[in-house]
Amino acid sequence: MPMFVTLYKFTDQGIRNVKDSPNRLDTAIKAADAVGIKVLGAYYTLGEYDLVVVSESTNEEVAVAHTLAVNSLGNVRSVTMRAYTPADFAEIVKKIP
Repeated sequence: MPMFVTLYKFTDQGIRNVKDSPNRLDTAIKAADAVGIKVLGAYYTLGEYDLVVVSESTNEEVAVAHTLAVNSLGNVRSVTMRAYTPADFAEIVKKIP
């Protein structure tokens, strides 16, 4: 299954309601699970980003749709990166001529 790392930043709305963030995260994880996304880890962070989520999805379209749904609520904006395990990456580089 494709793996993703998503970096989230609170919007002005999100930081005004930051006390609700743990509940919003729990709701988002349950919604992700319902559409075939397994959250492997979620971490609140200090620095440029406020939250990092590592997940696996049944496919990229499902991951994109879920990310758009979460962002459309207005509490966060995100950057999502496709991630590869070292073993998967080793297989990819074997294909380089």
